[in-house]
Amino acid sequence: MTRFRVIVPSMDERRAGYSLKAPGSPGSGSSLRLPGRDPFPAVDDHLVEPEVTRDEIIGGRRVVASPAEYPHATQHTELDYLIRAHVAPGYRVAADLITRYDDESDFASDVCVAKSGLDPMTGRRYLEEIAFEVVSGHNQRNITEKAERMHHRGVRRIFTVWMKNQKVCEWSPEIREWRPLEAGAQIEDPCLVVPLNLAALVDAAAADNAVAEALVAKGNPVIQRREAVAEAKGEARGQAEGWAEAILRVLEARGVAVSTAQREEILRCHDLDRLDRWLRRAALASSAEEITSET
Repeated sequence: MTRFRVIVPSMDERRAGYSLKAPGSPGSGSSLRLPGRDPFPAVDDHLVEPEVTRDEIIGGRRVVASPAEYPHATQHTELDYLIRAHVAPGYRVAADLITRYDDESDFASDVCVAKSGLDPMTGRRYLEEIAFEVVSGHNQRNITEKAERMHHRGVRRIFTVWMKNQKVCEWSPEIREWRPLEAGAQIEDPCLVVPLNLAALVDAAAADNAVAEALVAKGNPVIQRREAVAEAKGEARGQAEGWAEAILRVLEARGVAVSTAQREEILRCHDLDRLDRWLRRAALASSAEEITSET
């Protein structure tokens, strides 16, 4: 069974509200025991004050979750956009969702996916199942320790997007290291409606395409309506082209001369009512002008 070393905070880190005996810790009566696991506090029994402080607690250490600069901040937005579109029915996406992972840890991942609703075992929200971190100037020790504690709590999969070399890694609990993923690979998971292409995690254009594909797979009603309209227009255009060709064949069979300009006028017309009139005239007209004249 995995055990974590507790690092006692220094005096300047012992702020109000950071007691390691906060609600949910052993002895408080609200810890959760999972089969084969150490007891865990509830996911939302916090050591810090969410939305009040930028502080997080990792293994008893206070860590300040600093604001991001470009391009790190931009990558956060791209990640939110991408994962939100890919989430499968029955799941929801959260950004910077702070979670009590163990007695000494209370921190957030950049983006995570969890089941919707409440966990019947706890009456609280579900623990996230997959999580993503954008990494630029972060301390790798913190990112790695986060992954270890998240996995120990029950987060199934943890990914990092490394800004410096544009690579994506997945945490491997077997070797306790970040495993680089192949550039052309996909992330397949029950939380996602379609596999997520890794290229979309580091390239904005690929992200747009991936979002569009995910929305199509989810049956987005706006996209479905536009596809239906486009299909109807395509059918009407095909029908109009067929009628225009028929008019020209009738005129050719009757030996009626048709200039290049007249041919283009007939072929450009997509008004089915007008083409119907022209087709009827083509059987009797002695010139092309008689067919296309609307006077």
